[in-house]
Formats: sequence, structure tokens, C-alpha cells
Amino acid sequence: MNSLERLAELLREQGGLVADLLAPAGTPPRTEDGPAQLAAAGPRVEGRREEYELLIEAIYEGYLLHYGKARLVHASEADLGLLAGDRLYAIGLSRLVHIGDVAAVAELADVITLTALAQGDGQHELAQTMWTAGARAVGWGASDDYAHAKRLAFAGEPSALEAMRASACS
Repeated sequence: MNSLERLAELLREQGGLVADLLAPAGTPPRTEDGPAQLAAAGPRVEGRREEYELLIEAIYEGYLLHYGKARLVHASEADLGLLAGDRLYAIGLSRLVHIGDVAAVAELADVITLTALAQGDGQHELAQTMWTAGARAVGWGASDDYAHAKRLAFAGEPSALEAMRASACS
């Protein structure tokens, strides 16, 4: 079972609004490797790869509900999508807090904030690059290059995209 299928199963078990917005059981979700798989491949999460993959999948699905096309949750109204996205952010972050990985909580909080700023400015490529760099920071640890790229992004500097791209590879 892949991480999106595990997330759908978790959401069905929890019930409520988000479970009501899922495709019917047995409908295979769109799958592709993304931030969750990148983070789960890193040495920082060894021994807990499946848990990290699941929680980042939840946070990323929440992000997609806010700014893109979600893979699991299908909201007919924008407001429902935002509420469901917020719930998915909370599910993922609370699981991360339960693990006790304060550094990863901080990194993903920055990713959520910075991608919201980038999306608000119409910088969709920067937002996606931030997800890649943030996932790498969760899995491998944050580099000085990544910290610098985040400072540039918070300041709205035009060089943030190139710096974030470079940090995603280091």
C-alpha cells in the first residue's frame, strides 16, 4: 500500500468532513513521487520512513487543496477545500509533534508559510521548489544554503528561486 492509500485509509478511519470528501474506497489515487517520498528517503528519518512519508503526504495534500489539484480529497466548493486543507495540515503536523521532531516541525511550518507567500505573489515555481528543498531539509537536515534561501524568500528577493533550487540539491 502506498502512502496516499495509507492516508486515505487513515482519513476514512477518522471520519468527518475530510473522509466525506474522499473518492469512494477502492478508487486508486493518483500517485507520483513527491516531497513525502523525498523526505522519507533521507537519513534523518531512518527507522520511521513510513510515518514521515504519511505525515508529509497529509501536509502536502493540504497544500494542494489550498493551491493546486488535490489527489485524494475532492471538494466541490473552495471553502470546503480550504477547511479540508487546514485539517490535513493539522493531521500531519500533529503526527510530527507526536514524534518529537521539533526541527522538522519548524521546517514544514516555514514551507507552509513560504509557499503561501509565493502563491500569493503568483510565484508557483518558487512554491514548488520550496517543497522540494523543505522535504530535503526534513530528510537530510537543513543546510546553510537552505537557511539562506529561506531568508531570501521571506524578504521577497528575486534571487530566492535560484537559491532555493541550489539548496534543494545540496
